[in-house]
Amino acid sequence: MADRGVDLSALPKEVRDQLAELDLELSEGDITQKGYEKKKAKLLFSYLPQLPNAELSLPDVQLSPAHSGDPSPEAPGPSSAAKHHRAHRSGGARDERYRSDIHTEAVQAALAKHKEEKMALPMPTKRRSAFVQSPMDACTPPDTSSASEDEGSLRRKAALSAALAQSLQSPDYWINRSVQSSSTSSSASSTLSHGEPKSQPQPQPSPAASVLADVLAHTRIENSVPPDVTTTTPQDRGSRVDLAPAVRGMSRGQSRSSMLETADGKTKGVPVNSRVSTKIQQLLNTLKRPKRPPLSEFFLDDSEEIVEVPQPDPNTPKPEGRQIIPVKGEPLGVVSNWPPALQAALARWGATQAKSPALTALDITGKPLYTLTYGKLWSRSLKLAYTLLNKLGTKTEPVLQPGDRVALVYPNSDPGMFWVAFYGCLLAEVIPVPIEVPLSKQDAGSQQIGFLLGSCGVSLALTSEVCLKGLPKTPNGEIVQFKGWPRMKWVVTDTKYLTKPSKEWQPHIPTANTDTAYIEYKATKEGTVMGVAVSKIAMLTHCQALSQACNYCEGETLVNVLDCKKDMGLWHGVLTSVMNRIHTITVPYAVMKACPMSWVQRVHIHKARVALVKCRDLHWAMMAHKDQKDTTLSSIRMLIVADGANPWSVSSCDAFLNVFQSHGLKPEVICPCATSPEALTVAIRRPGARGAPLPARAILSMGGLSYGVIRVNTEDKNSALTVQDVGHIMPGALMCIVKPDGPPQLCKTDEIGEIVINSRAGGTMYYGLPGVTKNTFEVIPVNQAGTPIGEVPFARTGLLGFVGPGSLVFVVGKTEGLLSVSKRRHNADDLVATALAVEPVKTVYRGRIAVFSVTVFYDERIVIVAEQRPDASEEDSFQWMSRVLQAIDSIHQVGLYCLALVPANTLPKTPLGGIHICETKQSFLDGNLHPCNILLCPHTCVTNLPKPRQKQPVDVGPASMLVGNLVAGKRIAQATGRELSTVDDQDLIRKHQFLSEALQWRAQADPDHILYVLLNAKGAAVCTATCAQLHKRAEKITATLLERGGLKPGDNVVLLYPPGIDLIAAFYGCLYAGVIPVTVRPPHPQNLAATLPTVRMIIDVSKAACILTTQPLMRILRSREAAASVNIKTWPTIIDTDDLPKKRPPSIYKPPTAEMLAYLDFSVSTTGMLTGVKMSHAAISTLCRSIKLQCELYSSRQIAICLDPYCGLGFVLWCLSSVYSGHQSILIPPLELESSLPLWLSTLSQYKIRDTFCSYSVMELCTKGLGTQTEILKTRGVNLSCVRSCVVIAEERPRLGLSMSFSKLFKDLGLSSRAVSTAFGSRVNLAICLQGTAGPDPSTVYVDMKSLRHDRVRLVERGAPQSLPLMESGTILPGVRVIIVNPETRGPLGDSHLGEIWVNSSHSASGYYTIYGEENLQADHFNTKLSFGDPQTVWAKTGYLGFIKRTELLDANGDRHDALFVVGSLDETLELRGLRYHPIDIETSVSRAHRSIAESAVFTWTNLLVVVAELSGSEQEALDLVPLVTNVVLEEHHLIVGVVVIVDPGVIPINSRGEKQRMHLRDSFLADQLDPIYVAYNM
Repeated sequence: MADRGVDLSALPKEVRDQLAELDLELSEGDITQKGYEKKKAKLLFSYLPQLPNAELSLPDVQLSPAHSGDPSPEAPGPSSAAKHHRAHRSGGARDERYRSDIHTEAVQAALAKHKEEKMALPMPTKRRSAFVQSPMDACTPPDTSSASEDEGSLRRKAALSAALAQSLQSPDYWINRSVQSSSTSSSASSTLSHGEPKSQPQPQPSPAASVLADVLAHTRIENSVPPDVTTTTPQDRGSRVDLAPAVRGMSRGQSRSSMLETADGKTKGVPVNSRVSTKIQQLLNTLKRPKRPPLSEFFLDDSEEIVEVPQPDPNTPKPEGRQIIPVKGEPLGVVSNWPPALQAALARWGATQAKSPALTALDITGKPLYTLTYGKLWSRSLKLAYTLLNKLGTKTEPVLQPGDRVALVYPNSDPGMFWVAFYGCLLAEVIPVPIEVPLSKQDAGSQQIGFLLGSCGVSLALTSEVCLKGLPKTPNGEIVQFKGWPRMKWVVTDTKYLTKPSKEWQPHIPTANTDTAYIEYKATKEGTVMGVAVSKIAMLTHCQALSQACNYCEGETLVNVLDCKKDMGLWHGVLTSVMNRIHTITVPYAVMKACPMSWVQRVHIHKARVALVKCRDLHWAMMAHKDQKDTTLSSIRMLIVADGANPWSVSSCDAFLNVFQSHGLKPEVICPCATSPEALTVAIRRPGARGAPLPARAILSMGGLSYGVIRVNTEDKNSALTVQDVGHIMPGALMCIVKPDGPPQLCKTDEIGEIVINSRAGGTMYYGLPGVTKNTFEVIPVNQAGTPIGEVPFARTGLLGFVGPGSLVFVVGKTEGLLSVSKRRHNADDLVATALAVEPVKTVYRGRIAVFSVTVFYDERIVIVAEQRPDASEEDSFQWMSRVLQAIDSIHQVGLYCLALVPANTLPKTPLGGIHICETKQSFLDGNLHPCNILLCPHTCVTNLPKPRQKQPVDVGPASMLVGNLVAGKRIAQATGRELSTVDDQDLIRKHQFLSEALQWRAQADPDHILYVLLNAKGAAVCTATCAQLHKRAEKITATLLERGGLKPGDNVVLLYPPGIDLIAAFYGCLYAGVIPVTVRPPHPQNLAATLPTVRMIIDVSKAACILTTQPLMRILRSREAAASVNIKTWPTIIDTDDLPKKRPPSIYKPPTAEMLAYLDFSVSTTGMLTGVKMSHAAISTLCRSIKLQCELYSSRQIAICLDPYCGLGFVLWCLSSVYSGHQSILIPPLELESSLPLWLSTLSQYKIRDTFCSYSVMELCTKGLGTQTEILKTRGVNLSCVRSCVVIAEERPRLGLSMSFSKLFKDLGLSSRAVSTAFGSRVNLAICLQGTAGPDPSTVYVDMKSLRHDRVRLVERGAPQSLPLMESGTILPGVRVIIVNPETRGPLGDSHLGEIWVNSSHSASGYYTIYGEENLQADHFNTKLSFGDPQTVWAKTGYLGFIKRTELLDANGDRHDALFVVGSLDETLELRGLRYHPIDIETSVSRAHRSIAESAVFTWTNLLVVVAELSGSEQEALDLVPLVTNVVLEEHHLIVGVVVIVDPGVIPINSRGEKQRMHLRDSFLADQLDPIYVAYNM
């Protein structure tokens, strides 16, 4: 920004030249950025207007704790503290330990470095109704996302001066930063959505804004072409149908200019004002910046390894120290009066010091509730021990034996009951297993507690009467069976239920040995709860070591704020205190919430010598201390900070000391310590001498830490981590540091590793889990050569750290909070701290944030979930999220994968109010998190994708490939249907080449034979047509056409009819008149705007001279509603054929040759292309003959057709086939199924139909709608055992899953598993395959999807990973030849090779119907020849990819059967990263991602993959789908989803064949017409 405020054009020419030279040097890498800045600043110094008071140093941004945000739901309740302070308290176990002023400053500076500009991330679009929690105004305004300045960015405070600190840099620097900086940084290349920027920036009020405008002007020019994110090569498909502009239409009513992508891939006429397009452009601009690790040079697709392995960075810091030497603790002293066992100590004090207080419990207000003396503790524990051993069960069959495990279920607020139960168990020699009180049947983690109880073999639980009453009960009053728990027997231990032991009974108190004394639970990173067994000797030794380290004296007072059931709260507050006759005052969590100062008051009142707290308690006390002027903490000699090992505890300790030093707190009494469930206390700082210097701190480089190396941070204080020591290791222990993963190799002195401990005072095993125990408790460290350093076993502590000067122990994190991304390690707590240092924190609750990693595509990905405050606006939340991304990117150099905000109080809690990380992670992966805001950044953080495939030029000619195949023993992939015999069985039809003649002949020969029966929704025949009736109706139409239409032979006539017999009559009427019929689907009366333009387009393109239709449709065509979407004044002549006079035409037209055109077949493809093909008389006769042979159709047969009769094979079966073969067709319009689902199946049963034809949409309707009703249908007598073949008519890959579901569902109704099969046709040939009566059943193969993307077929076994099942598309029709061809070289391919399907058949269409007569199109598609092999045969290109495989099955002639497998349409395929994807494969994965995804569709837009998912569940699940969809596509297809659109069910348009209209969907999305529930733009 050196030229901030400098008019470059006003500078002298030589200065401008020097600047230009500098820029050149920088761009060519001859000078560093720093040198460039320096020289530039020097050049411009004299021209710079002096800024008043410009601070050139980074400001000291200190965030005082008193301003840290609003009250959280966890905040402690009312107290005498002033409201102002209470507002900023927070609760939960994971909260203010993260508070760090140093860190806040670092984050502010990092964000300032990223510029205060609002991020150019496109804001997600959210439907207003989607989330009840969000305030009304939270919905996205039309286009806020691309604004360049906002009020929020003016609330800069100190960060503004941080921006000024860089004010000596040029705008080029800004641009360079915006293009080169890491991808999560704020983008200066935000697209201005309001037209093109002016070339001359307008005068701006602030210099920063002018520079920004300048940058935007620059970047807009350079980004005006949508960048190609995936660097694919331009696709060039030989087989693309490039229709004339007038034919290339959409069936939606868009004007042609708004067509988005033409066939050659160039984008034309994108609606510029569309909000969606602007946002996608913005997204592309953000993604255009390079990612951090460069991708390697090329990608070998054959290698099994898909993943890009990053090359090691030569600058990675490596450890350089010598190997660490094990550190020894001070020897454990022997004191003469130490008891032989802990129970003995209790017995001693119970007898000699009965009146001495042992425990004081507080009520909810913080006042003492009761005090338990040592005498009472001893007598009650004795009673319990006696009761447990003698009063449960009978004398001969006691319920408990010594050594049995017993669960202790007591709330923290009742420590007295817990103490008695714990010591009672020790005296009875049963093993106590303290657990949390289960609050509900589905408690977070309850199943894992069940696992613990099971692995420890617990069947009995001790609890108090109050607690038992509070447990959830079944209606008949029993305690519910908690999820995952073994059957439990509950025993109440209140004194009134205990029996006083008899005089002669004495407990057995042996000297401490290696038997288990108690079991403490521990949750792993994955959420499993295991029990750490502590032996009697370890328990005693640990108490001795703690007494020595903490110098406990008899009769001292200790205030304990920790949970007394486990960890430090148990070790100090229950065990060591009894050993030393200490008076413990317990302050439970509930009291702390209500009265945060309570522990400080207790210290003051009782002159306590020791206090046991967590950072949270320090913070809460600090927040509430103002009213307590007279409290003093001078009595404390040791303030033990239980979570002092957490890196963020430093600032809490400092801040607390800062406030309470004036209240008598001595700096040297603060004693952080490090503990672990496995090794118990690892290290603790001993109190220092008065006035001695405090221990030094380590200021470490976060970059170094992420590589596991200790480096003192010197350069960048923003990414420094300050850690305090946790003192020396425990007396009598031996410690090493070993590598956290792999063999336990000793670390070097400057390396971070896991602390392992050898001590008599540690856990002995995970109870009941010997396998896991060995790897944790019996570790023998090895040196660099791999040889063990001794015999002594160590226990892993789960703590990561190092040994500093003077053998002080430093801990930098825990293995369970470790996130290992791309071989670098990050600490979850560090990331939480960074996120919380991002202002404004008013968006989220401080203590309610979870960080974890999920494995996606072979690496860990970091996810942050936080609870959002109800008053946070959408804009604020999004702003906060984008800033968190920048801060974490800047400070930790790691990309976040996902950042989600959930409504307040919805994250699963641990019993003490913290967040249950494992449950949160599980909810995230299961799609049960229900976020209200989400931001995914896969583009930024997935850096291990393989480099896009570069298509290699084919050097090998097709001839050599052919020879190569032959040498390899592979036959050419071709297949042929049966011969179409020229002599037909004395059928007179052969004499009639034309269908019109066939109908006339039938009308004479067999006038009363019923050809057609039309059914309505009730299954009743509403209309039938005999041969004679059909002929006569056709004649009436012919007469009318010739009279009123004024038509000449060869004119085109549009038939606009609902499915029925009128359509058939009109078709033959046209043939009789010599005009060309064009069948068109009528517009939908309820949706004219969408359906009428397609009708109009076909009428215009076909140049129809006349429209034949019914009266109701004629009224619609001329209605006012129709006028809204099309010009109704220019319709051709419309004739309604409902009531025609009985007239016969003077003559019936006979075409001069069979090659003459019979009809036009128009269809809109799934890619939105409208194509019409020409069908000759010869082609339709041959086609009908071929179908007759394949399906054995004779006049005695009945078939049922449930298809749309407007194009393709559906039309042929509906209108032509019966007239040719004479069989009876029962016609069921698919629309009728919507009002009566069982219509089709009950018709099959009623008429005992053997052959039926349907579409996938009909099959899907039946599967989804009738799947649960098979029993009802059975009772109605529906029986499908008569059905021999049920053929699905389709122009796509067979839908194996749907066919199988259909077969399985209706098997109970007698449907044969072999009945369902499929047909295949395309535009160039309407029927290539059709499973007839002869020939083997369709076969299924499994192909490897990875190979398929490389245009190769690799057959694999069923169940192989990444396998795709494909079903044969039916038997090839008689008279049809199929060959598989390489689309590029046009050479034939070998067996089981993927290529384009070419077909040779006398019933192929004779060409596209084009207005301009573009002959080359027809030549290319309909009369093409192989470049080698058999250059004579004329083939038609289907535009579909597939392969032929010779099977072991035999066909009708006894030869081996060649099966044709269709993989998908070439036009539909997506070319991404140089690979070819079929949308259906991605959609199948997406639909599996979450139970609420009803349907999905994918398409690409400027090389971004867009996934549209229909949500069938509640709208609050909408955002759950975003990460799951992104994950599944990344995992299974190695693609990054650019945009995820969540819509209502039924939004994805589907045509009559049941195919998704993906291009219509794309156009509607880009034109912002979908009304989506949510649109997420993945970064």
